[in-house]
Amino acid sequence: MTARTAAPGTSPTPPTTEPCPVAISIRSLNVKFGNRHVLRGIDLDVPRGSTLCVMGLSGVGKSTLIRSIVGLLKPDSGQILVNGQDVVPMNESELNEIRVKCGMVFQSAALFDSMTVGDNVAFALREHHHRGEEEIMRIVSEKLSMVDLEGMEHLLPSQLSGGMQKRASIARALASGADILLYDEPTTGLDPIISNVINELIKDLQRQITATSIVITHDLRSAYSIADEIAFLFNGEIVEKGTPQQFQKSNNPYVVQFREGSTRGPIRV
Repeated sequence: MTARTAAPGTSPTPPTTEPCPVAISIRSLNVKFGNRHVLRGIDLDVPRGSTLCVMGLSGVGKSTLIRSIVGLLKPDSGQILVNGQDVVPMNESELNEIRVKCGMVFQSAALFDSMTVGDNVAFALREHHHRGEEEIMRIVSEKLSMVDLEGMEHLLPSQLSGGMQKRASIARALASGADILLYDEPTTGLDPIISNVINELIKDLQRQITATSIVITHDLRSAYSIADEIAFLFNGEIVEKGTPQQFQKSNNPYVVQFREGSTRGPIRV
C-alpha cells in the first residue's frame, strides 16, 4: 500500500495517540522517614480501568504509597509514571495538573466542615478551572447524582452520615474530571451494609468512567469484591500480588497469617 502524502502547502495529519494502557507504573520506589525505610524498591503496574487493592498491617507504608503517587510525599528515589508522566521530579504547578486526573479519597472524607456539600464538591473547580458558576453547579449536580446524593448540595457535612460523607468525598474527586481514583481505607468505620454501598460505588465508577482505582484496605471481603488484583505489602515490600482468587489460595506465609488473623507466623506485632 502506498503511503499517503500531504497535499502541497498542508501539514501531514498527526498520528492518533492512544491512551497509555497502564495508568500508573511504579519502578524501584523508595521512601524513608529518617532512618526508617518505609517503601523498599516497590514495582507496580496498574492497567487502565482496573482496581488494585493494597493490603497489609497498619504502618507498613500503604498510605505512603498513594500519597507519593499524587506528590503529597516526595520519594527518595524511583519513578512514578501517571499516564506516562513521571511525577517524582515535578514541581507543585506540574503536580497540580496531574492531580486534576487523580482524585484522592481520604479515610476521614476530609470535607470542609464550614462549607455545604455543593461547595465542597465545587471547591477544586472554582480554584483551578475557569468555568462559569452555572456550569460549576451543573457539574456538582451531575457528580452528586453519580454517588446517589442528588439534591443534597445545600447540606453541611455534619448533616450527613459517615457513608454519605465518603460518597461526597468521591463526588469531589470526580468533579475535576478525575479518572484515576485513590482511596485510603474507604470503608473504615462503616457498618457492613454501608461498606457494601461504597464497594458497589467503586465498581460502578469503574464501569461508568473506566476509572482506574487503587484502594488501601484492611477489609478482605471488600478486596475480594472489588479488586482485579491484590498487592500485599509487608516491611516496605510487596510480598504477594495476584487476583483475589490467587490471594485466597496463596500459601505465602505472610498472606496466610493475614488471611487467618493468626498470631502465629512470620509477622510479629
